[in-house]
Amino acid sequence: MAKAVKTIGVLTSGGDAPGMNAAIRAVVRVAINKGLKVKGIMRGYAGLLEEEIVDMESTSVSDTINRGGTILYTARCKEFTTPEGQQRGAEICRKHGIDGMVVIGGDGSFKGAGKLSALGINTIGLPGTIDLDIACTEYTIGFDTAVNTAMEAIDKVRDTSTSHERCSIIEVMGRNAGYLAMWCGIANGAEDVLIPEKYDYDEQKLINNIIASRKAGKKHHIIINAEGIGHSEAMAKRIEAATGIETRATILGHMQRGGSPTCKDRVYASMLGALAVDLLVAGKNCRVVGYRHGEFVDFDINEALAMKKDVSPYMWEICNSLSHNYDKHAKK
Repeated sequence: MAKAVKTIGVLTSGGDAPGMNAAIRAVVRVAINKGLKVKGIMRGYAGLLEEEIVDMESTSVSDTINRGGTILYTARCKEFTTPEGQQRGAEICRKHGIDGMVVIGGDGSFKGAGKLSALGINTIGLPGTIDLDIACTEYTIGFDTAVNTAMEAIDKVRDTSTSHERCSIIEVMGRNAGYLAMWCGIANGAEDVLIPEKYDYDEQKLINNIIASRKAGKKHHIIINAEGIGHSEAMAKRIEAATGIETRATILGHMQRGGSPTCKDRVYASMLGALAVDLLVAGKNCRVVGYRHGEFVDFDINEALAMKKDVSPYMWEICNSLSHNYDKHAKK
């Protein structure tokens, strides 16, 4: 028999992402509309263990949907990776009457959610990360805002790079995933895109491309470098030494996590938050919600964590083929 949930806790964990507030807002208001109580847990699992728990009303989330970051704050918590920390977290939930939990974060957050589920707290995970690296879903909260932020910044760097006839290496976030870099590579018309999933570390190929670009009359050369490869400043020095062309590195950094969320991030995060509440009301446990094939769906957390994700071979081919340096006969 499905367990009836009366009080839902909600927390954000790991790196913040634009749209998290929209998800929190949906969880709070949908739950209250269904007659449930909602408690906000500050600073993720760390706040849970410190019992930083507050009652939430509909007005608690007023005027938040347009705000970046997370009103509940976020933190990483080593203690919650231990069985002792997880057991204490479940006991604290019971102490505060929390019998359902919504966890907004990435894979690491979902592992913690799975442990809470096993300890008797019905838990649903929401994919919140700008990296788009969660295998069970085609959408993660924050990616759309982050990729638009990066795209606009790269457009600005291109302007000054052209004025000075430079080569620019622009490093975007993404942890060990290349989705931000690949999308920006297409959107910004980059000459070269380096992502962890595909880069062969053949720097001479980059140097040859830069020299060929200059001979073809190009006034700039844009290289988008994923965080998972990194070392952009050292790369810039080596490329300038090899080509004689002024080369600058720009690391966009945490600006990609901030800013007002896009319409897509506000709407999709709201839908995922609402679905999480619906699942808890239905007595579901140990699920993660996501978006696939045009539908908002849910999966078992452990099955979702076991899934593997790679960049689309076709999208990667197009990313490369749109560059004027593209050689269809070259080895991929």
